[in-house]
This record gives sequence, C-alpha cells and structure tokens, in this order.
Amino acid sequence: MTGIPAAAAQATSVRRTARGALVLTTLTLTASAALARVFAERALTDGPGPWLGPLQLQLTYNPGVAFSIGNTLPGWLITAGTSVLTLLIGIFAWRTAQIMPAVGRLGLAAVLAGALANVIDRATDGVVTDYLHTGWFPTFNLPDVFITCGACLMVIGTLRSRPAETGSAGDRAVGG
Repeated sequence: MTGIPAAAAQATSVRRTARGALVLTTLTLTASAALARVFAERALTDGPGPWLGPLQLQLTYNPGVAFSIGNTLPGWLITAGTSVLTLLIGIFAWRTAQIMPAVGRLGLAAVLAGALANVIDRATDGVVTDYLHTGWFPTFNLPDVFITCGACLMVIGTLRSRPAETGSAGDRAVGG
C-alpha cells in the first residue's frame, strides 16, 4: 500500500515540473517577443533597417492572420478567433505537458508563446506588428518564428517517441 501514495506523489511531482517548465518557457518567450516588438516599433519608425544576412528589419502592420488572410474582416472578429485558438492551444498544452517529451514540450511552449504574443499585440491596436523582411516572403515577426519552430519541435518530439511504441507493436503483429 505504501507504493501507491509514493507513486501518486511522484506523478504529481512530474506533472508540476512539466507544467512549471511549460509555463516558464511560454512566459519567457512571450516576454522576449513583446520586447522585440517594442524594439522594432521604436527603431524602425523612420524606415527600414539594415540587411542582416537574409533578413531586413522593416516595420509593417498586419490586420489579418497568417499571410494577411482575412485582412478585410472586422478586427474584433480576428482578435476573438485568435484568442479562442490560443486558449485551446493553452488547454492542450496544460493537459499534455506531463506526457510530452521535453523537445515536444518546448515546441508546444513556443507555439503557445507565439500565439499569445500575437494576440497581445493585436489586442492593443487591432494589428500584428511584423518586422522581419526577406524580400521574397511575407514580412513576419518573432512570434511567427516561435510558432513555426515550435511546430517543428513538436513533430520531432512525436517522431522521437514513436519508434519504440510502433516498433514493439509491429513486432507483435508479425509474430516477433
């Protein structure tokens, strides 16, 4: 009987640690995105900045969502929609944090932080501030980088955790 409470306590500790790491990472990335936006708005009001390798710092404002899709929709509708989507991502992150591998959890925190930073940015004036320009791709921002890299990390985390599970099931199906 003493093993059950110890196991339950350990499971609770794992959940707290995983969720704490998720929250801390999300808040840190969200704050860094907010600081980058403030820097871009202050530094680029007089025109584009220099080219930094393949990127130029150039201030633009996006009233739509990804790639300016929906830029003619009412701002409140886009804000409400992206807020609900961000809330759903947050709920998913909270509920799955303890079962995700660390790389997947980092990816999930990055996706959540990017979404949250864009919602906060949009809530202030109805647009998202973009400042990373390539010349061949739509201008984007640090939260967009977080979302893209986070999604890649989530895929990597999923792929890394799958072979052990599918390998043993495949062995059983073949009779091995």
